[in-house]
Amino acid sequence: TLLVNSTGKDIPKNVEEDHVVLIPDSDGIGKNVEYGKEVLSQNGAIVEDALRIKLGKVDWLFVLAGGGGGTGSSVTALHPVFERYMRSVQSSGKVVYVVSWPTAQENLNPTIARNALTLANDVAKHPHIVLDNERATRLLRGRIGMLGMYPVANTQFAKSLAQVLKLSTEDSPIQSFDSKDLETCLGNNGRAFMGSTMIKDPNTGKLGSVILHNCMNRSACPPPKGKAAAGSLVLVVSEEMVADPKVSKNIESAIAYVGGRCETLFSGVYVRKNVPGLIAILSMNGLAT
Repeated sequence: TLLVNSTGKDIPKNVEEDHVVLIPDSDGIGKNVEYGKEVLSQNGAIVEDALRIKLGKVDWLFVLAGGGGGTGSSVTALHPVFERYMRSVQSSGKVVYVVSWPTAQENLNPTIARNALTLANDVAKHPHIVLDNERATRLLRGRIGMLGMYPVANTQFAKSLAQVLKLSTEDSPIQSFDSKDLETCLGNNGRAFMGSTMIKDPNTGKLGSVILHNCMNRSACPPPKGKAAAGSLVLVVSEEMVADPKVSKNIESAIAYVGGRCETLFSGVYVRKNVPGLIAILSMNGLAT
């Protein structure tokens, strides 16, 4: 992981120096995206060297950017740098952007709103995920204090994504979501949605609609509109669930139900001991909006 910024003042104190890339001779962008793009373009070689030296060979590159500020909203100026780096290490994947969208209150600032929209438009043609800060804070408000709200929201999203990446490397006695399935989903240009849920009692004939409803309403990503080009539904279940004929039938029906929202749905069912309920992680890729 590398943290790139135009000023050291915004670097968290607990981040080790080896993970930081500071743009030289710059003390912030001042929320000026045009200036930010100019600065990043001029210093692309520094970022490229850091990627090659500190990350080495990767298959996919996830670029996280905060929408609304100057440096984060300027990040696509480095897209040629990212692609050149990936070609140099013979990567098989693409650059995937994960961008945040400001809260409603933050968007009252015209500069922040304009910068966030610029970033959203710039990443639109690439694979990207939008995390809506308004949705994220609403889901946690009342349960988490202000200081921990964004770290908790970011950690929840990161854990879901990491779980999908991990499971795609593992075998399943029932149905595997393998690395090729993952590549097909991630490789779709356009917006991607990701949501997760845990259902304590999957013994319901409406399991598919419950999974879809919960994932859409409990995600920091804006809900998808229209049909996705591809999607994935990864389920983690207990041995008791897959041994129960009724629950097994419900799981099969749920996969078919969710599959109706995608042109192509890839699914995986993984059995684990001591899970508190059925865990579902849903992604929809290649969304137009």
